[in-house]
Amino acid sequence: MNLEELGEYGNLELLTKKLVDGFITGKHKSPYHGFSVEFAEHRNYNPGDNTRFIDWKVYAKTDKLFTKRFDEETNLRCVLALDISSSMYFPENTNDKLRFSTIACGSLANLLQRQRDAFGLCLFSDSIDYMSQTKSTSIHLHNILIQLQQTLDKQPAQKVTHLPEVLHLLAEQIHRRSMVVVFTDFLGEDKRMEELFTSLQHLKHNKHDIILFHVWDSQQEELFELEDRPYLLTDAESGDQIKIYPQEIKEEYSKKVQAYFYELKLKCGDYGIEFIEADIRKSFDQIFVPFLLKRNAI
Repeated sequence: MNLEELGEYGNLELLTKKLVDGFITGKHKSPYHGFSVEFAEHRNYNPGDNTRFIDWKVYAKTDKLFTKRFDEETNLRCVLALDISSSMYFPENTNDKLRFSTIACGSLANLLQRQRDAFGLCLFSDSIDYMSQTKSTSIHLHNILIQLQQTLDKQPAQKVTHLPEVLHLLAEQIHRRSMVVVFTDFLGEDKRMEELFTSLQHLKHNKHDIILFHVWDSQQEELFELEDRPYLLTDAESGDQIKIYPQEIKEEYSKKVQAYFYELKLKCGDYGIEFIEADIRKSFDQIFVPFLLKRNAI
Protein backbone atom coordinates (compact mmCIF):
# COMPACT_ATOMS: atom_id res chain seq x y z
CA MET A 1 0.00 0.00 0.00
CA ASN A 2 1.33 3.47 -0.90
CA LEU A 3 0.43 7.07 -0.02
CA GLU A 4 -2.03 7.43 -2.90
CA GLU A 5 -3.98 4.38 -1.74
CA LEU A 6 -4.08 5.59 1.86
CA GLY A 7 -5.91 8.79 0.93
CA GLU A 8 -6.34 11.39 3.68
CA TYR A 9 -4.35 10.18 6.65
CA GLY A 10 -6.80 10.80 9.51
CA ASN A 11 -5.81 9.03 12.71
CA LEU A 12 -2.15 8.03 12.55
CA GLU A 13 -2.47 5.36 15.25
CA LEU A 14 -5.17 3.48 13.34
CA LEU A 15 -3.39 3.97 10.03
CA THR A 16 -0.05 2.54 11.18
CA LYS A 17 -1.80 -0.40 12.85
CA LYS A 18 -3.63 -1.10 9.58
CA LEU A 19 -0.39 -0.98 7.58
CA VAL A 20 1.48 -3.29 9.95
CA ASP A 21 -1.41 -5.77 10.19
CA GLY A 22 -1.67 -5.84 6.41
CA PHE A 23 2.04 -6.42 6.01
CA ILE A 24 2.24 -9.20 8.59
CA THR A 25 -0.71 -11.14 7.23
CA GLY A 26 0.14 -10.49 3.58
CA LYS A 27 2.64 -11.89 1.16
CA HIS A 28 5.61 -10.73 3.24
CA LYS A 29 4.91 -12.95 6.21
CA SER A 30 8.19 -14.80 5.59
CA PRO A 31 10.67 -12.00 6.49
CA TYR A 32 8.56 -11.22 9.56
CA HIS A 33 8.87 -14.78 10.90
CA GLY A 34 11.46 -15.06 13.65
CA PHE A 35 11.45 -11.31 14.34
CA SER A 36 9.80 -11.61 17.72
CA VAL A 37 9.80 -13.47 20.97
CA GLU A 38 8.38 -16.70 19.56
CA PHE A 39 6.25 -19.40 21.14
CA ALA A 40 8.22 -22.62 21.46
CA GLU A 41 6.13 -25.22 23.34
CA HIS A 42 3.73 -25.97 26.23
CA ARG A 43 4.81 -27.48 29.54
CA ASN A 44 2.94 -28.43 32.71
CA TYR A 45 2.21 -25.60 35.10
CA ASN A 46 4.15 -25.83 38.35
CA PRO A 47 3.29 -23.86 41.52
CA GLY A 48 5.30 -20.65 41.48
CA ASP A 49 5.30 -20.28 37.68
CA ASN A 50 4.24 -16.90 36.34
CA THR A 51 0.47 -17.14 35.80
CA ARG A 52 0.55 -14.66 32.91
CA PHE A 53 1.99 -17.44 30.73
CA ILE A 54 -0.84 -19.90 31.41
CA ASP A 55 -2.62 -20.88 28.18
CA TRP A 56 -6.25 -20.46 29.20
CA LYS A 57 -7.55 -21.72 25.86
CA VAL A 58 -5.84 -25.07 26.45
CA TYR A 59 -7.19 -25.09 30.02
CA ALA A 60 -10.74 -24.58 28.75
CA LYS A 61 -10.38 -27.61 26.47
CA THR A 62 -8.45 -29.97 28.76
CA ASP A 63 -9.14 -28.73 32.30
CA LYS A 64 -5.37 -28.87 32.85
CA LEU A 65 -2.94 -26.00 33.39
CA PHE A 66 -0.16 -25.54 30.86
CA THR A 67 2.21 -22.62 30.44
CA LYS A 68 3.72 -21.34 27.22
CA ARG A 69 7.49 -21.40 26.87
CA PHE A 70 9.09 -18.83 24.61
CA ASP A 71 12.36 -18.57 22.72
CA GLU A 72 13.59 -15.17 23.87
CA GLU A 73 15.55 -13.09 21.42
CA THR A 74 17.86 -10.26 22.43
CA ASN A 75 15.78 -7.11 22.80
CA LEU A 76 16.65 -4.34 20.40
CA ARG A 77 17.00 -0.66 21.18
CA CYS A 78 16.07 1.44 18.18
CA VAL A 79 16.05 5.19 17.55
CA LEU A 80 13.85 6.44 14.70
CA ALA A 81 15.34 9.72 13.47
CA LEU A 82 13.08 11.84 11.24
CA ASP A 83 14.15 14.89 9.22
CA ILE A 84 11.50 17.63 9.64
CA SER A 85 13.29 20.36 7.68
CA SER A 86 11.48 22.40 5.02
CA SER A 87 12.56 20.27 2.06
CA MET A 88 10.65 17.30 3.50
CA TYR A 89 7.37 19.10 2.73
CA PHE A 90 7.93 18.56 -1.01
CA PRO A 91 5.82 18.06 -3.13
CA GLU A 92 3.34 20.62 -1.80
CA ASN A 93 0.41 18.26 -1.28
CA THR A 94 -0.79 15.65 1.19
CA ASN A 95 1.55 13.07 -0.34
CA ASP A 96 4.82 14.75 0.59
CA LYS A 97 8.05 13.26 1.89
CA LEU A 98 7.28 14.21 5.48
CA ARG A 99 3.94 12.41 5.48
CA PHE A 100 5.50 9.28 3.99
CA SER A 101 8.32 9.32 6.55
CA THR A 102 6.00 10.02 9.47
CA ILE A 103 3.78 7.06 8.60
CA ALA A 104 6.86 4.87 8.09
CA CYS A 105 8.26 5.86 11.52
CA GLY A 106 4.93 5.23 13.22
CA SER A 107 4.62 1.83 11.56
CA LEU A 108 8.13 0.76 12.59
CA ALA A 109 7.40 1.89 16.15
CA ASN A 110 4.27 -0.27 16.04
CA LEU A 111 6.30 -3.25 14.85
CA LEU A 112 8.94 -2.74 17.52
CA GLN A 113 6.42 -2.43 20.34
CA ARG A 114 4.71 -5.68 19.30
CA GLN A 115 8.06 -7.41 19.56
CA ARG A 116 8.84 -5.90 22.98
CA ASP A 117 11.80 -3.99 21.56
CA ALA A 118 12.59 -0.55 22.95
CA PHE A 119 12.26 2.40 20.59
CA GLY A 120 12.59 6.15 20.67
CA LEU A 121 11.89 9.07 18.34
CA CYS A 122 14.23 11.86 17.29
CA LEU A 123 12.93 14.79 15.23
CA PHE A 124 15.67 16.93 13.70
CA SER A 125 16.50 19.73 11.29
CA ASP A 126 19.74 21.69 11.82
CA SER A 127 19.79 20.27 15.36
CA ILE A 128 17.67 17.89 17.44
CA ASP A 129 14.19 19.41 17.83
CA TYR A 130 12.71 16.57 19.89
CA MET A 131 14.12 13.47 21.55
CA SER A 132 12.01 10.90 23.38
CA GLN A 133 13.04 8.27 25.87
CA THR A 134 13.59 4.72 24.62
CA LYS A 135 10.91 2.37 25.91
CA SER A 136 8.85 -0.62 24.76
CA THR A 137 5.45 0.02 26.37
CA SER A 138 2.14 0.54 24.60
CA ILE A 139 1.76 3.91 26.38
CA HIS A 140 5.11 4.97 24.95
CA LEU A 141 3.96 3.95 21.46
CA HIS A 142 0.79 6.01 21.92
CA ASN A 143 2.84 9.06 22.97
CA ILE A 144 5.21 8.65 20.02
CA LEU A 145 2.29 8.50 17.60
CA ILE A 146 0.79 11.63 19.15
CA GLN A 147 4.12 13.42 18.65
CA LEU A 148 4.23 12.27 15.01
CA GLN A 149 0.63 13.36 14.46
CA GLN A 150 1.43 16.81 15.87
CA THR A 151 4.41 17.02 13.52
CA LEU A 152 2.14 16.29 10.57
CA ASP A 153 -0.43 18.84 11.68
CA LYS A 154 2.06 21.70 12.08
CA GLN A 155 2.43 24.38 9.43
CA PRO A 156 5.84 24.07 7.72
CA ALA A 157 8.50 26.41 9.10
CA GLN A 158 11.65 27.40 7.23
CA LYS A 159 14.21 25.01 8.63
CA VAL A 160 17.49 23.81 7.17
CA THR A 161 19.06 20.38 7.71
CA HIS A 162 22.44 19.69 9.23
CA LEU A 163 22.57 15.92 9.32
CA PRO A 164 26.23 15.49 10.40
CA GLU A 165 25.73 17.60 13.53
CA VAL A 166 22.59 15.63 14.44
CA LEU A 167 24.31 12.26 13.96
CA HIS A 168 27.22 13.32 16.19
CA LEU A 169 24.72 14.32 18.90
CA LEU A 170 22.87 11.00 18.56
CA ALA A 171 26.12 9.04 18.78
CA GLU A 172 26.80 10.62 22.18
CA GLN A 173 23.28 10.62 23.59
CA ILE A 174 21.83 7.21 22.83
CA HIS A 175 22.50 3.84 24.45
CA ARG A 176 25.46 1.99 22.95
CA ARG A 177 24.70 -0.82 20.50
CA SER A 178 21.42 0.63 19.28
CA MET A 179 19.91 0.58 15.83
CA VAL A 180 19.63 4.05 14.32
CA VAL A 181 17.07 4.40 11.52
CA VAL A 182 17.24 7.73 9.68
CA PHE A 183 14.59 9.16 7.33
CA THR A 184 15.87 12.10 5.29
CA ASP A 185 16.07 13.36 1.70
CA PHE A 186 19.85 14.05 1.97
CA LEU A 187 19.42 17.36 0.15
CA GLY A 188 22.43 19.63 0.62
CA GLU A 189 24.69 16.91 2.00
CA ASP A 190 26.67 16.80 -1.28
CA LYS A 191 28.49 19.93 -0.03
CA ARG A 192 29.58 18.23 3.20
CA MET A 193 30.01 14.58 2.23
CA GLU A 194 33.21 14.16 4.24
CA GLU A 195 31.56 15.64 7.33
CA LEU A 196 28.54 13.34 6.88
CA PHE A 197 30.65 10.19 6.80
CA THR A 198 32.71 11.32 9.77
CA SER A 199 29.46 11.49 11.78
CA LEU A 200 28.37 8.09 10.47
CA GLN A 201 31.74 6.66 11.53
CA HIS A 202 31.11 8.14 14.98
CA LEU A 203 27.90 6.09 15.20
CA LYS A 204 29.66 2.97 13.96
CA HIS A 205 32.49 3.49 16.46
CA ASN A 206 29.89 3.47 19.26
CA LYS A 207 28.68 0.06 18.02
CA HIS A 208 25.42 1.31 16.51
CA ASP A 209 23.78 -0.34 13.50
CA ILE A 210 22.56 2.17 10.92
CA ILE A 211 19.85 2.19 8.27
CA LEU A 212 19.58 5.29 6.09
CA PHE A 213 16.30 5.68 4.24
CA HIS A 214 16.69 8.13 1.39
CA VAL A 215 13.16 9.52 1.08
CA TRP A 216 12.39 11.19 -2.24
CA ASP A 217 9.95 11.68 -5.08
CA SER A 218 12.00 10.08 -7.85
CA GLN A 219 9.68 11.32 -10.59
CA GLN A 220 10.26 14.97 -9.78
CA GLU A 221 13.52 15.01 -7.82
CA GLU A 222 15.50 12.64 -10.03
CA LEU A 223 13.82 12.52 -13.44
CA PHE A 224 12.61 16.14 -13.25
CA GLU A 225 9.25 15.25 -14.80
CA LEU A 226 7.64 18.71 -14.92
CA GLU A 227 5.29 20.38 -17.38
CA ASP A 228 7.00 22.15 -20.28
CA ARG A 229 6.53 25.71 -19.05
CA PRO A 230 8.51 28.32 -17.09
CA TYR A 231 8.85 27.74 -13.33
CA LEU A 232 9.93 29.88 -10.41
CA LEU A 233 11.61 27.42 -8.06
CA THR A 234 12.02 28.32 -4.39
CA ASP A 235 14.55 26.64 -2.14
CA ALA A 236 12.39 25.40 0.74
CA GLU A 237 15.19 25.81 3.28
CA SER A 238 16.99 29.01 2.20
CA GLY A 239 14.17 30.81 0.39
CA ASP A 240 16.38 31.45 -2.65
CA GLN A 241 14.53 31.58 -5.98
CA ILE A 242 15.46 30.84 -9.58
CA LYS A 243 13.56 30.91 -12.85
CA ILE A 244 13.97 27.81 -15.00
CA TYR A 245 12.70 26.04 -18.12
CA PRO A 246 12.66 22.32 -17.23
CA GLN A 247 13.50 21.01 -20.68
CA GLU A 248 16.66 23.13 -20.85
CA ILE A 249 18.21 21.67 -17.71
CA LYS A 250 16.47 18.30 -17.31
CA GLU A 251 19.22 16.08 -18.74
CA GLU A 252 22.10 17.80 -16.93
CA TYR A 253 20.15 17.99 -13.67
CA SER A 254 19.25 14.27 -13.75
CA LYS A 255 22.87 13.31 -14.38
CA LYS A 256 24.14 15.31 -11.41
CA VAL A 257 21.44 14.02 -9.06
CA GLN A 258 22.02 10.40 -10.06
CA ALA A 259 25.80 10.82 -9.69
CA TYR A 260 25.42 12.32 -6.20
CA PHE A 261 23.18 9.56 -4.86
CA TYR A 262 25.24 6.86 -6.56
CA GLU A 263 28.33 8.18 -4.76
CA LEU A 264 26.41 8.33 -1.48
CA LYS A 265 25.17 4.75 -1.87
CA LEU A 266 28.65 3.53 -2.86
CA LYS A 267 30.34 5.12 0.16
CA CYS A 268 27.68 3.70 2.48
CA GLY A 269 28.47 0.25 1.10
CA ASP A 270 32.16 0.82 1.78
CA TYR A 271 31.38 1.70 5.40
CA GLY A 272 28.95 -1.20 5.90
CA ILE A 273 25.92 1.10 6.22
CA GLU A 274 22.50 0.19 4.86
CA PHE A 275 21.38 2.83 2.33
CA ILE A 276 17.81 2.25 1.14
CA GLU A 277 16.01 4.30 -1.49
CA ALA A 278 12.46 5.04 -0.37
CA ASP A 279 10.34 6.45 -3.19
CA ILE A 280 7.21 8.11 -1.79
CA ARG A 281 5.24 6.91 -4.82
CA LYS A 282 5.87 3.25 -3.94
CA SER A 283 4.62 0.82 -1.29
CA PHE A 284 5.64 0.91 2.39
CA ASP A 285 6.96 -2.62 1.88
CA GLN A 286 10.19 -0.91 0.75
CA ILE A 287 10.55 0.19 4.40
CA PHE A 288 9.34 -2.94 6.20
CA VAL A 289 11.32 -5.59 4.32
CA PRO A 290 14.87 -4.15 4.66
CA PHE A 291 14.17 -3.15 8.26
CA LEU A 292 13.08 -6.66 9.23
CA LEU A 293 15.98 -8.26 7.39
CA LYS A 294 18.38 -5.96 9.22
CA ARG A 295 16.63 -6.65 12.53
CA ASN A 296 16.92 -10.39 12.05
CA ALA A 297 20.62 -10.09 11.20
CA ILE A 298 21.51 -8.37 14.49
